[in-house]
Amino acid sequence: MQMPQDSFPTDWSPPPIEFLNKSKKAPPTRRPLEDLEKDPPDPDQKVELASLEELFWNMAGPSQQAGTPEISSGGSECYVNNLDYLLQEKREQALEQEWEQLLQQEHPRLESSAYDDDDDMDREAVLMPEQRMLVEKFSVSLQVISPVHPGETVFLPRRHPLPCFLDSSSLKPHSQLEELFLRSSLPGQLSFLHNGLLSNLYLHAADCPRPLLRWLFQLLTWPPETSSRAFGLLWDLSIDRVFRQPDENMHLWCPSLQEVKEVFRSLGAYNPALYPQGPFQHSSRVLESEASLGCWEPQDPPQEVALDIKLSYIYRFLILCLLVQPTSYTDAGILDLMELLCRAGLDVGLRLLPKTDLQQLLLLLLENIQEWPGKLQPLCYALSWVSDHHHNLLALVQFFLDVTPRGRQLRSQLSLMVIARMLGQQESLPLSGEKTQLALLSQLLSLMRPSSLRQCLGAETLPSSLGQQSKASTELDHKICYLCHSLLTLAGVVVSSQDITPDQWGELQLLCMQLDRHISTHIRESPQAMHRTKLKDLATQTYIRWQDLLAHCQPQGQYFSPWKDI
Repeated sequence: MQMPQDSFPTDWSPPPIEFLNKSKKAPPTRRPLEDLEKDPPDPDQKVELASLEELFWNMAGPSQQAGTPEISSGGSECYVNNLDYLLQEKREQALEQEWEQLLQQEHPRLESSAYDDDDDMDREAVLMPEQRMLVEKFSVSLQVISPVHPGETVFLPRRHPLPCFLDSSSLKPHSQLEELFLRSSLPGQLSFLHNGLLSNLYLHAADCPRPLLRWLFQLLTWPPETSSRAFGLLWDLSIDRVFRQPDENMHLWCPSLQEVKEVFRSLGAYNPALYPQGPFQHSSRVLESEASLGCWEPQDPPQEVALDIKLSYIYRFLILCLLVQPTSYTDAGILDLMELLCRAGLDVGLRLLPKTDLQQLLLLLLENIQEWPGKLQPLCYALSWVSDHHHNLLALVQFFLDVTPRGRQLRSQLSLMVIARMLGQQESLPLSGEKTQLALLSQLLSLMRPSSLRQCLGAETLPSSLGQQSKASTELDHKICYLCHSLLTLAGVVVSSQDITPDQWGELQLLCMQLDRHISTHIRESPQAMHRTKLKDLATQTYIRWQDLLAHCQPQGQYFSPWKDI
């Protein structure tokens, strides 16, 4: 059988390559004379090529000239052709650069307009009207309903702590070490605290002086290095006093309401209602004292974390005082203190930090109110004016945990009062009348429809230009959905805080019907408005939750009885 001619070869060895053979060392070949005669170069090129070739061979050493490989077979191609190609490429590049310079001189904005990514007007001008409509149709808005409240500016930044001087005028030393401590300056007294000498002086003493406890309480506003030691000593001294006294004569030093306010003021708190004279202004002497005290503290943590640590120390000590002595504050003092604490909890720097100590303190203050529920209405009214933003007020309601009967009552009443205030019905709605909270919520729910909120928020005139009107309308729609989202969340708090009884089944059923009629059906979802989708989801979840409560509550026979007359 004869094999075809194009079969695979039996010899797979690579073809011989002459220029890899190191034994052959020949000078570089030149073009034959016949080729030069057939294609003679022009005189200028001939002189330039000759000079370049001569320069090339003069720069190369004798060994390099002898070892230059032969890169072509037959000697038809050599370095002369390669230099010719490089020269031609160089001429073309120079010609291109000349054309670019001419174009830039004639059209100076050509390059900037082609590469300017920040010029939105030029990009929009390129789009045709139908293309622009298509882009607007499938564009997605970046405005969303924030899950975190905006917060309030409560604590102003403070670079150095305020000096806390110990009032030792009424104290008599019992030892030389105590006399040295009382006569020392503030840095010297702080060194006693940092070195642990104050524990040796007062921890197991028969009676601890109150000016020292007040001084330690003021030091809780200092940076964590000092405030942690002050809190540890203050806590140990208080616990030691509790265990040394009999139960019937239990007495513990507790800071007064004014002292608590001064401590918050030292932290930088500014409240126009409490301090009408304005933020605390430093004098030149105080600034010098603060600068001299900066050497006692290492590098501080971030301001928000340091503030949270100091507030945690204050909250824990107040919790101890209220547990040992529930009657430390009057009802009026408790209401003022709760308002102050709620304002502090809304600080913009504390929004993302946990508030466990604050929540426990608020619950304890709530349980220590003597005239309950007589103080519920004024307390809710005062707390509803702590902030002007609806999301901040929603966060304030969430400060109170749903774990005690008083906490549930406060959450429900405060949520209802915040809804009434945001809708402008706080004065006209009888929140303390005979109607139940579900019946009052039913009256307010009909005012929470987006069209009603649009009339309330869109009272101002829109801009004259068409583009600004579209932008203002989008912002107004976002504000409406944002407000409705907070109000609907508060409405869910009102219902969840109630113990649904069979006689309230009809009221809850009416709430479900109004929720579906006034809110859910008025929300039109759109890819350009994701905040509407979030509001629609909340309305759906609220409706399902209320329907679940209806399913677990046995209604009275007057609401439905299809077989009653049979």
